[in-house]
Amino acid sequence: MSPATGEPSLTHLVTPGPELLDTAAGTLRMLAEPTRLHLLWQLSNGPKTVTELADASGAPRTVVSQHLAKLRLSGLVDTRKDGRHVIYNLHDGHLVRLIRETINHADHLMTGEPIHG
Repeated sequence: MSPATGEPSLTHLVTPGPELLDTAAGTLRMLAEPTRLHLLWQLSNGPKTVTELADASGAPRTVVSQHLAKLRLSGLVDTRKDGRHVIYNLHDGHLVRLIRETINHADHLMTGEPIHG
């Protein structure tokens, strides 16, 4: 939240100390596993069920469920019930942008597309 307005902000002017850096590194560790990153990429396009995520990723439902449990415990995804289904979504817009930028950065590295500032 922006202290002056009480509104959420896209940027935060902070000086990262040890605790903040450790928290940020924990987030990056969760992104560092390809199946989890793919699940998060799918969720960056909107909420999904375990079945939808398993179908999209090609991973077995049990594997997807295990990864989603880790992501939920780490605070990266949220859940809500819709009848018998559990719907997963990314916790916030910072994660959406981080995941999309990570994938786009990798695409630039692989394709040789020129970098931009």
